[in-house]
Amino acid sequence: MPPHDTTLRVGVQLHPQHTDLNQLRTAWREADALGVDSIWTWDHFLPHHGDPAGRHYECWSLLSAMAVETSRATIGPLVSCTAFRNPHVLADMARTVDQLSGGRLVLGLGAGWFEAEHLEYGIPFPGPAARMDAFEAAITAVKDRLGKLNPGPAGPLPLLIGGAGRRRTLELVAREADWWNWYGWASEDPVADFRELNGVLDEWCERVGRDPGEVARTVMVNPDQLPLVEGFAEAGAVHVVLSLAAPYDLRQVEELLKVREALGPVRAAFEDQPAASDAVHRKAEDRPRTGRTRATPTTQRGAVAGVAGPRRSPGQGPGAGRAS
Repeated sequence: MPPHDTTLRVGVQLHPQHTDLNQLRTAWREADALGVDSIWTWDHFLPHHGDPAGRHYECWSLLSAMAVETSRATIGPLVSCTAFRNPHVLADMARTVDQLSGGRLVLGLGAGWFEAEHLEYGIPFPGPAARMDAFEAAITAVKDRLGKLNPGPAGPLPLLIGGAGRRRTLELVAREADWWNWYGWASEDPVADFRELNGVLDEWCERVGRDPGEVARTVMVNPDQLPLVEGFAEAGAVHVVLSLAAPYDLRQVEELLKVREALGPVRAAFEDQPAASDAVHRKAEDRPRTGRTRATPTTQRGAVAGVAGPRRSPGQGPGAGRAS
């Protein structure tokens, strides 16, 4: 597929831990005013670094407030763990937040990884294969429910899947997602790893009969990885999200915005990439999923990481980057 030019988009994920609500609300309002393309939070019930008894706030309650206190950026969870809530209820929550935001929600989903919060809240935490099975079933249920709600979403409500598992996660992205997110916080060469996984996703798209250009490639970075943004863009990323802890130094967001302006149109490795504002929501019946014979890409390498994985760095949402 021939390359084309597209504009890099940038966002910020605000960690909802070790902070207070006034700080969070001020940060997302100021980020929106600065002109970021997206604002995110994560879906956890406990802090996953620092004081384990520190302050922490629930994802979807925050998104409801964010929806009415911002006006420009897309918003969403990066990512929301499907094990935490009945998927039909989750779809209804997402639809309602999308309505509150005027159609700006991106529904980011993951399989879950942080065992401590599952145990603390009495939520089952099975092995990696069972969690991926449940994740696939949850995505089907979410899409089915979204097609039945009245009213439906106010906007396109694109589905984002976070993860890097070559065998199951990227196949699921190819079949079901509008956006894919990768977070290489522990990678020795994040740009090279992203480029390789981007190619694996292209192969999965070809195997399931989907145009690779229908899946937006997004990356989350830590502040010390800002110098890598241009490399990610050249490797195919069209949206880069800065993972930011309290007290939310938005000067780092301003630096990312400067990179966006300096790069201007960037070269993408696929065609007709949907922007955040015009990605098309696909209902459950719009593309094949169950019953398809899985074909393993030739670039798959032996065993792959499972959804359990080690403890994440400060920016990692549940399910992102470790699904199999």
